[in-house]
Amino acid sequence: MMRINLLPHRAEKRRARQVQFIALSVISVLLGVLLMGLVQGWISTKISYQERRNAFLKEEITKLDTQIAEIKKLREETQALLERKNTVEKLQSDRSDVVHLLDQMLRILPDGVYLKSLKQTENRVNLVGYAQSNARVSTLMRAIEDSPWLESPELVVVSSARVGNARISEFTLNFKLTKQQAAVNALPAKPVGAKN
Repeated sequence: MMRINLLPHRAEKRRARQVQFIALSVISVLLGVLLMGLVQGWISTKISYQERRNAFLKEEITKLDTQIAEIKKLREETQALLERKNTVEKLQSDRSDVVHLLDQMLRILPDGVYLKSLKQTENRVNLVGYAQSNARVSTLMRAIEDSPWLESPELVVVSSARVGNARISEFTLNFKLTKQQAAVNALPAKPVGAKN
């Protein structure tokens, strides 16, 4: 005997597939939402980690900026101190030049030559004076050449002048003051066995 199933089996299968589809859709949506939540949580964790790193870097940059400003200030102070030191050293090295200049002028000034003015600008010296004759000016120039502290005499002008009833030559002379080390080297060396 044959059995005929008159129940709507196709409709039941369709309903079962619909229920299965709805269940799978809900599970897929839930999994999608869960996955999106995990991805969103991971991204927000990364963003907050990067923001913390950025804040830390900003703090460190601020610290470094203050240190750079302090270093710059220290460099400026160091540069100013070095300039002051160089100025003091230059003054120390130049302070004996005037003494040597005046000492040499007393030693080499020939009789019959009188100084009117003596002006020093760095190592250049300008001398204005009176002489009884031009020969005495020439003697002064030779003495300047022979001096260990003076060099390069240049006669600028010689003119005739009257002082009282005497007729004399007024002259202007330029020469250079040598540096102390060069002049010390020019002095004769002390013999080896000599005593003070």
